[in-house]
Amino acid sequence: MPHYLITGGANGIGAAIKTVLEEQGDRITTLDIKNADICIDLGDPDSRQVCLANEAERDVRYDGIVTCAGVASHFPDPTKISEINFFGSVAVIEALRHNLNPQARILMMSSNSAPQSQNDALVEAMLQGSSEAASELAAAASGHEAYASSKLAVAKWVRQSAPSLAAQGMTINAIAPGYIETNMTLSVAQSETYGQAIKDFVASIPIGRPGQPQDIAHLARFLLSPEASFITGSVLFIDGGHDALFRPAIV
Repeated sequence: MPHYLITGGANGIGAAIKTVLEEQGDRITTLDIKNADICIDLGDPDSRQVCLANEAERDVRYDGIVTCAGVASHFPDPTKISEINFFGSVAVIEALRHNLNPQARILMMSSNSAPQSQNDALVEAMLQGSSEAASELAAAASGHEAYASSKLAVAKWVRQSAPSLAAQGMTINAIAPGYIETNMTLSVAQSETYGQAIKDFVASIPIGRPGQPQDIAHLARFLLSPEASFITGSVLFIDGGHDALFRPAIV
């Protein structure tokens, strides 16, 4: 019975992945800020470090890690967007790397908003592991820019990490969802700042509907399966054709 750790597993996409995997008999451990097997605030570096260090010392083995915990562009503190979405996700993987079984799978959540990032300095600060520099740059950026940059950093980190992990028999990929109907995206759609933009964004999805958490869960299930053993270092867009619409010349 495979055993997976899912961050953000209490709600939204993470909860949908948990359900799909449990339906096929897998064992799931959830990590979230509340209502989870492991309760941790990924946006607090100090408590995050202590909690993950304690978890790493436990005699628990995982066949994969799925990092779904994250916040959207409307989060009130832009500095926490990079802290949670990027640094928190990377911290979980790095802390529990030695708790992974051979041929483990790692999945991270990027976004089809990632290519919209124009803040190279912010992305580079994250990739260099400089939380302080990233916080300063995020504080001067819009919520959307901070969000897109955090997800671009995730995608690049996956690409950079894939070869060394592959040499150890492990795969790492990023899923880049488009607009998915969850409690988090609903709150963005209802905000005064982003509400109309979200409505217009959803109306422009080529496939004609917003995504559902189950759409992402089914892709995650495949990428965690033995059938996906030759896929690593990939960023897979699952957005109803939005990225193809926005960037038709990109292959």
